[in-house]
Amino acid sequence: MRLVHAAYEPPGDGPFPAIFAMHGWGSSAMDLLGLAPFVGNGRFLVICPQGPHEVEIGAVNGYGWYQMRPGSPPDEEKVGPAVEQLRMFVDEACSRYPVDKRKIVVLGFSQGGMMAYNLAMRWPEKFAALVGIGTAFPEYLVELVSNREIIQQLPTLVQHGRADPMLEIARARKSVETLRSLKVPVVFREYDCGHEVSADGVRDLSQFLLEKVAEARS
Repeated sequence: MRLVHAAYEPPGDGPFPAIFAMHGWGSSAMDLLGLAPFVGNGRFLVICPQGPHEVEIGAVNGYGWYQMRPGSPPDEEKVGPAVEQLRMFVDEACSRYPVDKRKIVVLGFSQGGMMAYNLAMRWPEKFAALVGIGTAFPEYLVELVSNREIIQQLPTLVQHGRADPMLEIARARKSVETLRSLKVPVVFREYDCGHEVSADGVRDLSQFLLEKVAEARS
């Protein structure tokens, strides 16, 4: 497959509802995998691809989805090829793993959340739900939405820490305003935390995915 990745597979034969979880800048495929047993009672197949761009962060390098300067807006010319590579990975993973293609969730943290937004807005027919954690909606995507009728039926959860020093809470609130202007059905949750996935966030995420995906009618 075209991207290094980690996966958690529930017991049984499947097919399983699935989460494609994209890590943030400087992290790796292992970063979000630890959530798998705690989300949706461990019922979801969780696939965590690793960004192809190596990031120098110290003794052990991390990874990103495209080259960026922290605090600067994303360069669309670099984002586009990265998004296409990730889309192809999703298709490959759905062929390799026992994925229930009617119940695929696209989820991302920080830079990975921007990738999740890109996938969902460009190919909404592939996904049953969208989750953005500690991230921001890229404004240019408003012009790239492929099917507004479909995104208006895409359950979406946005989570953000009020003390996030990397992406201020105002950016998340603006993202929610933009999504609502597109009539995306958004649930927005704020937490007393920084740039991280909080325990309360995991609880709310689990409840959201059970209700909107795992136990929803196909």
